[in-house]
Amino acid sequence: MSKGYFWKRLLRSLISILIIMLIVFTMVYTLVPRENIFFEDSTYRKLSSKSDDKTEYVYSTWQKLGYLDYVRINDYALTLYEAASPEINEAVKPDSKESKEFAELYASKGYTVETYLGNGRYYAYKDVPVIKRMAIWLSQLIKIDTPWSVQDENNPDLKRGLSFGRTPSGGVALIGSGTTHKYLLYTDSNFPWIHQNIIKLNFGTSYPTYQGLEVIRVLFQSQGTEVKRPVTYETGYEGESGIIFGTLTYKEKLDRMDKKKFVDHYATYETKKNQPSMIGTSFIMGIFAMLFAYGIGLPAGLLMARRKDKLADKIGMVYIIFIIAVPSLAYIYLFRYLMTSAFDLPSVFTTYGPGDLRSWILPVISLSLPSIAGLMLWTRRYVVDQMNSDYVKFAKAKGLNQGEIFRGHIFKNAIIPIVHGIPASLAGCITGAIITESIYSVGGMGKMLPNAINQYNNVMIIALAFMFSTVSVLSVLAGDILITKVDPRISLSEKAGRS
Repeated sequence: MSKGYFWKRLLRSLISILIIMLIVFTMVYTLVPRENIFFEDSTYRKLSSKSDDKTEYVYSTWQKLGYLDYVRINDYALTLYEAASPEINEAVKPDSKESKEFAELYASKGYTVETYLGNGRYYAYKDVPVIKRMAIWLSQLIKIDTPWSVQDENNPDLKRGLSFGRTPSGGVALIGSGTTHKYLLYTDSNFPWIHQNIIKLNFGTSYPTYQGLEVIRVLFQSQGTEVKRPVTYETGYEGESGIIFGTLTYKEKLDRMDKKKFVDHYATYETKKNQPSMIGTSFIMGIFAMLFAYGIGLPAGLLMARRKDKLADKIGMVYIIFIIAVPSLAYIYLFRYLMTSAFDLPSVFTTYGPGDLRSWILPVISLSLPSIAGLMLWTRRYVVDQMNSDYVKFAKAKGLNQGEIFRGHIFKNAIIPIVHGIPASLAGCITGAIITESIYSVGGMGKMLPNAINQYNNVMIIALAFMFSTVSVLSVLAGDILITKVDPRISLSEKAGRS
């Protein structure tokens, strides 16, 4: 495959992702009433009797989520006078000269100008167009941590720079000062052993569910209870904690325990839990399900093709038809009932948790059942097609036996379409399995998108749509590249694409 063709395909893939995201942004921010985002917000309900506070909270929240630009008379007055000055108090009054100027100025800019029901003060708002909203989101998607990332007015003497040292757990580290993270690059005993905090994806802050947490943390932080161990902090203080020193971030206001443990303002951290993250749980389950499906489906499909119209082929077709005809919810419940009755396996994942192998058996096999059927069906079809090709008859005429023809020619040609689907199967491991995870109560990614939609968590919907569309689109490109490695006769070129 030529480099020029690869970069053109990659560019088209990125354009496809942008088109998908524009559609998602349009659906989320124009078709769904924005008032719905407050259905799960307890703070909003508490403010129901306080009209001004409620209005302030609603418009501030909409501004944070990118719906609109929101300006108050207080903000305008601060551009004219010093904070807490007598002029400020006069300027914000409804009948003041500044209030009239504010109303005229923002009305001329296309803003809608209104007043609070209680105190009568002015405020203005203007909807942000969908394309601009998406452009802002994309511009903030990649965050680079630098020594100027932290701006703390209460710490004007904050030193800024980079140095090499070690983490309290003994790892080698690139240490930042003035950066959001203390350890920008560090090593430890956990896979992949080398970790970085220099470049991070910024999907925004989750709302209203998981309120206050960054979306990336919701998806990637470990779950369960904290795994504590003896820890010696930077100050020499010893205690029991699950702290992950590599996650230390800047904290503006330190409490008494912070000062007891840390020598600087890097006192916010994540802790190690006893369960994988949501995306980690789904990925582990998906990987093993994929390996199990290919390990069973491919050989079974080959056997069906070689024993076409015989007993093995008929049994395989019965299984395939059953999986296709019966709703997945029904056969997974049936499979769970049979396996739990026969082998005393846990019916839900939470019985023993992710640390016990028995918890994974039923979800993994259940997830692989439709994939096995699909692989059996298509492998059989591709192999049978190849067995009826002219080159097979020619090979027989040359004196090659059935085994040599099958291994040297039929299998190589038939496996090409199957190989093309491997990257897509791998990508599917990240998205999770809605039905399987729900039936077995697995804390994975499968529930995230439907839950986010039901709870109007637009920030989460946008992030998941971006992740899923990106891995799906790029998996198609990866599949095309993979088949060129399996069969050198297939080439991808700028002129003809695939030939």
